[in-house]
Amino acid sequence: MTQGWRFPYWSRNSLATRIALASAFFGFLTTGCAIVAGFYALSHQLDARSTAELLGKRDLLMHVLSEIPSLEAVNPNRHRFGDLLIGHDDLHLALADTASGKILTSFSPIATQSTSAPDTFPVSSTSIQSWTTATGDRLSTIRGSSPVANGMTVQYYLSLDRRHDRRLLGGFIKTTVVGWPLLLLVVALGAWLNARTSLAPLRHFHRLAASIGAKSLSQRISSSGLPPELYELAEEFNRMLERIDSGYRRLQDFSGELAHEMRTPIATLMGRTQVALSRPRTSAEFREVLEGDVEELERLSRLISDMLFIARADHNEDPLNHERVELAQEARRVADYLSLIADERGLAVEVAGTAIVMADRLLVDRAITNLVSNAIRHAMTESKIHVAISAEDNSVTLAVTNHGDAIPPQHLERIFDRFYRVDSGRARLDGGTGLGLAIVRSIMVAHGGQVKARSSADGETTFTLIFRATGASPSEPT
Repeated sequence: MTQGWRFPYWSRNSLATRIALASAFFGFLTTGCAIVAGFYALSHQLDARSTAELLGKRDLLMHVLSEIPSLEAVNPNRHRFGDLLIGHDDLHLALADTASGKILTSFSPIATQSTSAPDTFPVSSTSIQSWTTATGDRLSTIRGSSPVANGMTVQYYLSLDRRHDRRLLGGFIKTTVVGWPLLLLVVALGAWLNARTSLAPLRHFHRLAASIGAKSLSQRISSSGLPPELYELAEEFNRMLERIDSGYRRLQDFSGELAHEMRTPIATLMGRTQVALSRPRTSAEFREVLEGDVEELERLSRLISDMLFIARADHNEDPLNHERVELAQEARRVADYLSLIADERGLAVEVAGTAIVMADRLLVDRAITNLVSNAIRHAMTESKIHVAISAEDNSVTLAVTNHGDAIPPQHLERIFDRFYRVDSGRARLDGGTGLGLAIVRSIMVAHGGQVKARSSADGETTFTLIFRATGASPSEPT
């Protein structure tokens, strides 16, 4: 038993929900990367701002020191150094004697701590070192020496408290932690609403599919105003309904026709048998009844066999055995096989032309046999049946022509339908099942070809088999 694709359990969620979850997931990845990039960019900008501030204050500090006459004058000029720190409560300055390491002046306990910080500070006026105080405060410090007016040097420690930067970064993280889930929720909800709205036509598809039954196959979906993806789906859905509707109608017609065709031989068998059993009869009389029953059973058997053949051909159940088939040779073999029947009516079958096709030999033989036997059955006595074979660039044709009663145009359109007869009474007397030409059409369709019929007013009727030429493109015949 053939099974369709099976999807995981989670895929049973609605398409709108799946789109919302996928949007939230990709939103999570995108915004997460953006947040990380934003955090590092902000941190870098804060570091750059701190560095610029420290270097600027260092330059001012070195300028003030150059105006101080001696080391002893540093502390008396303390107010001048304090002016550098006005409005900057996060700046801390300490000055020490370079030779002895003695602190000359300090403007805060943090500044004093910086003088005893690890000696990992580079002695450079451009290098900035980050360190942590005993109380856990994070500072950036620039350490260097600068001369006073008498040439003596002063060791300076200029530190910047980064607590404001940490608060800013902490606020960024806190806002992100609170706002990120809300943002993702809004994205998911928006995606769900958008998908729900965009997929509304699919719900119409569902309602229409649920409402379709044997009596409502003519319903169709309006594709106007749909986006391209759903427009194509609607068109394919409508084409599917057309195929189902057409197949269902053909099945209905076929069921009725088959029941009608089988009813006649069965009714005949039942009637003959009931009459035979209605009174005592001799063995010879029973034998006559049974012989008649055998004829009806043979006709019924042919009908069933032909129907099975058409069903297999229409569904491609039997793969074609392609081989090189010489049409003239096959046509002559069929003419020889049917020569006794043709001779009884004074008919002659002539074969002209030659061509080779890639096809199933047995099926081609049956198609030719059906056409020639049909021509013999309907041709005027003492006439000729012509089988003409010709080859063109993209096709090969085999035409069977006979002279007899003309076929009206309205019958030509349906002559290849199952059980269709132009003269139903005559066909039944001839023992036909009404499926010969339908079998021919099924054979040609299986080969990617077609069969056509035409009939002129003077009674010349031609049935033409059209094959693709050997090596031609397998496109549908025109």
